[in-house]
Amino acid sequence: MSTHLELLSEHACFGGVQRFYRHDSAQIGLPMKFSVFLPPHASTGPVPALLYLAGLTCNEETFMAKAGAQRLAAELGLALVAPDTSPRGANVAGEADSWDFGVGAGFYLDATQPPWSRHWRMESWITTELLPLLTSTLPIDAARIGIFGHSMGGHGALTLALRHPGLFKSVSAMAPICAPSQCPWGRKAFAGYLGSDESSWPDHDASALMQRQTAAPYPGGILIDQGLGDKFLADQLHPEQFEAACALAGQPLTLRRHTGYDHGYYFIATFMADHLAHHAGQLRA
Repeated sequence: MSTHLELLSEHACFGGVQRFYRHDSAQIGLPMKFSVFLPPHASTGPVPALLYLAGLTCNEETFMAKAGAQRLAAELGLALVAPDTSPRGANVAGEADSWDFGVGAGFYLDATQPPWSRHWRMESWITTELLPLLTSTLPIDAARIGIFGHSMGGHGALTLALRHPGLFKSVSAMAPICAPSQCPWGRKAFAGYLGSDESSWPDHDASALMQRQTAAPYPGGILIDQGLGDKFLADQLHPEQFEAACALAGQPLTLRRHTGYDHGYYFIATFMADHLAHHAGQLRA
């Protein structure tokens, strides 16, 4: 793991600092970018952090520019971390042919199929490289990290939280892809990254992972917000499947359905404060 962080830019923000970084990733085999907001409290010692995973076509700038999260994060003493959504510059044939696969569409898993398996290793990058790098070089408390995300990133937040329960203390999602094995986005990604043998797909499907639980992995509760005006709700997202899986596992879930809200960042910004408060409460506990 490269321990060198290249600071690309830095901006004073609500008494804290908004930074954009790049580092040479051993897991990905390419330079990777990510953004970090450090609250004022970070000047006196390590703070809890929220890892935000963005959706299809987004990058490390999207959340920091659009979600309106820094003001409240500064008050709550939360660091915010937003990684890019995929490798870039791999020059794999077909990587930019479609918006929902390849560049900007890493799906937060480790690909097993060539040519993707060489660079598309988002799960290992985040869990074994990025987070240890951040907690060893920045004032971030490794024992108090939460994870949340939107759409493809909501899928990533739920699956990484269930696959790495010791790493994350809290989890939430906005309009997540809850059953990717059963929707067009997920089936396309899984077939490309994991192969046509569907036996490995449930390992990266939040609803399937929750069905395997014998006890609530997050007893403090999981929060999900979903807009009912979301054009992707019926075909792609399937929150009812995750809801049913949580009921079977005894996992406390707050799934809020909001009339009129769509899939975009106006929806995300509207309910961002609730998600930050959800995590702050559990990370303080």
